[in-house]
Amino acid sequence: MKCPKCQVENPEMPFLPFHRVDDRFLSIEKQEKRWRVMRRVPFYWLFGGWICLSFFFLHGPEVSAAELQTFLLSGVEKALNLDEKGAMAELRNAIELDRENPIGYAFLAMNHLFFYETSFSEKEKKTEEADLLKAVEDARTRAEKRIEKDPKDGGAYFSLALEAMVKDRYEMSRRNYYRAFREAQRVWEYLERTREMDSGNFDVYYPMGIIHYYLAQLSGVARGVASIFITSADREKGLKELELAAEKGYFLKDMAQSNLISIYNGYEKQPGRALPLARRLKERYPDNYNFSFALADILSSLGQSEEAFSLVGEIEKGIEGRVSPYRPELLPRYQQLQGKLYLDQGDYEKAEEYFKLVLKDTAPYNARVRAWALVRLGMIRDARKERKLAEEYYQKALEVEGAEGVAQRAAKEYLDTPYSPPTIKGKNRKDSLGGPSQKETSGPQSSSLISRMTSPSSPSTERGREDL
Repeated sequence: MKCPKCQVENPEMPFLPFHRVDDRFLSIEKQEKRWRVMRRVPFYWLFGGWICLSFFFLHGPEVSAAELQTFLLSGVEKALNLDEKGAMAELRNAIELDRENPIGYAFLAMNHLFFYETSFSEKEKKTEEADLLKAVEDARTRAEKRIEKDPKDGGAYFSLALEAMVKDRYEMSRRNYYRAFREAQRVWEYLERTREMDSGNFDVYYPMGIIHYYLAQLSGVARGVASIFITSADREKGLKELELAAEKGYFLKDMAQSNLISIYNGYEKQPGRALPLARRLKERYPDNYNFSFALADILSSLGQSEEAFSLVGEIEKGIEGRVSPYRPELLPRYQQLQGKLYLDQGDYEKAEEYFKLVLKDTAPYNARVRAWALVRLGMIRDARKERKLAEEYYQKALEVEGAEGVAQRAAKEYLDTPYSPPTIKGKNRKDSLGGPSQKETSGPQSSSLISRMTSPSSPSTERGREDL
């Protein structure tokens, strides 16, 4: 066909438009040049698309892994700051990045356990319990599928270890000891697999340290059984593992430090080692009142009473003003701490008043607070050379159901060997007939908070950690 303008045949490019008579369109030569350029366009598009896809497949998983870690870490940190809604939102964001990755569900299960154990009402507990069990199952099924595909998937084994830890603690809280024992066996198996597959995972030493250390606190028979079917009890090794996780861990670093605070100040009776950790975590998580309680207790044990009473005053204001996350249910725990501060100063009369207020509370999750009050009432009787009354208080402390831990261990020790008060030094310390002035702190008679009793009290941050 010929162009009506130039009468030139165009057999190779019959689909190109013909020239128009007004000379405004290109010549045939220029149209041929444009066609040669256009033929290259599909190649450019394909090459560019290949480059983009290559970049996505090479770098996309790395970006997703970084995002996943960010969401998981944020979820852990928000939980430690008692921001339940924020913590759960961050972990759900992590899950949405990869719904088949078990690690998000494992951390979600841990957070549900955390808030299950720190719930004040049965309604709250039931809600957390249902979500906890679902997250455990989701983590387990997904981890097992990944291991079927890749038996050397260290992340999948770590997820299994975390969900088994949650299930173990859950079964312990329900006094299903056989099931808890079986879960503990699973925990240790998966922790060893994780360490074998992923030597750079220092978070694994947090649960390993917990197991080694707390098995060493068991009685002879229980310790022997655990050593045969789980792993050996080893106090020193457990401490070193916890300290390693507290230094080099990523997700569980602060949780390891939190447990070390309890261990140093309680079982090890070395409050000086706990002090810098308590200061750091209180500053890092200002809304977590557990660190305020711990720091005040440690300061008092070290004779730094002025700062300790100042912290107790902050706690009192938070409870009395119901400043979130403080709640009235924390009152017995506050009373126990206030009594302990007076006991450390040798003011037995005021200390006794506070401890007796604590005993008016009967909440089951306040068992450790109540056990400590009984132990310290016994200590006061020992200090006054009233041994028979002291033994009665220690025995009552041992009879408190659900109060296993440092308090009952102290009760056993003082039943064997009477408590002997240390020599009281320092300008702010008084003998048993005195105490801090009203400028330093308010006593039971002057505090409006003390006269307003509430039923339940707060549990500790974790079941493994002692109420102060």
